[in-house]
Amino acid sequence: MMKHLLLSAFVMLSFPARADDAAFKADKLAAMDAEITQAIRDGMIVGATLWVERKGTSHHRAYGNRALQPNAEAMTEDTIFDAASVTKAVATATAAMLCVERGLMRLDDPVSRFLPEFTGEGREKITFKHLLLHTSGLQVNLNGTKKPFSRSPAEAYAQACREKPLFEPGSAFSYSSVGSMVLGMAIERASGRAFEAFCTAEIFQPLKMHDTLFRPSGEVLKRVTPSSAPQRGSVDDTVAREMGGVSGHASLFTTTGDLARFARMMLNGGELDGVRLFKPETIQLMTRVQSPPDLRSPDAKNLPVKRALGWDIDTPYRTPPHDYSLARGALFPIGSYGHTGWTGQMLWIDPFSETFIVFLCNRYIPGGKDTRSAVSKLHHRLSTLAAEAVQGFDFSQVPGASSKAGNR
Repeated sequence: MMKHLLLSAFVMLSFPARADDAAFKADKLAAMDAEITQAIRDGMIVGATLWVERKGTSHHRAYGNRALQPNAEAMTEDTIFDAASVTKAVATATAAMLCVERGLMRLDDPVSRFLPEFTGEGREKITFKHLLLHTSGLQVNLNGTKKPFSRSPAEAYAQACREKPLFEPGSAFSYSSVGSMVLGMAIERASGRAFEAFCTAEIFQPLKMHDTLFRPSGEVLKRVTPSSAPQRGSVDDTVAREMGGVSGHASLFTTTGDLARFARMMLNGGELDGVRLFKPETIQLMTRVQSPPDLRSPDAKNLPVKRALGWDIDTPYRTPPHDYSLARGALFPIGSYGHTGWTGQMLWIDPFSETFIVFLCNRYIPGGKDTRSAVSKLHHRLSTLAAEAVQGFDFSQVPGASSKAGNR
């Protein structure tokens, strides 16, 4: 039965590619389609959507199924996915930089300026820049070394403000969801608005990202792909769920089409379809390397790290073999940027070739098989093929281009 459902999904692949020979190589786009198709056949993912674009020319498709249980549902391009940690970049970092541009906060302000309860045990040394660069010293998650908090959003926020830095803020890199939770809280205080309301009114509505939202409900649920959450439309991340379904570290739901609009705005210097979200200089500030040149990751054999404000540029994984930023692929240069999410999602943007790739998937295979590591490697293959598909651009001649740790 399972084999029948998986194979029946491939009729979706008959959609024509929306690409142009002047922008992309058709054989490389076909290779991307084949990689995703094979991932479905291999049981790595249930289905996916893809969007690759360069200078207004795009290739986008849906593959496989949105869900297999209780009934098979074909994947569609307007399927809504739990973005997981892509929330950190698209929602939280973006909201923070809007606050910075508008003078509501400064990068070097201590977080305690807006969260006076965030003091003691070295917390008063943590700045907004530390949170955006993941150099605050705050642990990865609230339930990382302690018992989970009670099922109360208020207690979750209180616990986040009690977290003791594990090292001197600014001295090392350690990816921290707690830091993004705290940043979301500070954005609320600085803006005087709920995090969800601020992001919706100031980011998603101006960019016409109509399918990007928190806590989906009603008719929208029919288009939401399920995850390991107990209910469809609930955020997969347990901590975010217990925080009320909205948090700065994970809780955003979105589509490839909406993330394509966001990426287009980023590549266009902060403007999209006549609407300006950011000044060009703010885009430059948030997307160039902002981490100290000697920044290292103790979690990954003390290897060097390059980060932008809320965005990954060149980061070693926590566990062996310490591959750097798999979502960047083998060709997109250092200086391109992006983010991934626990649920299998990926967004990567290259300002040099003016190319971006969005890949969203359902990796929650019936039976509970964990394919997260395999999906991360799929990200690498897809981004490599996306770069190879670009016509007339020599990635080897981009200043700072590198794909090997030894060349850093």
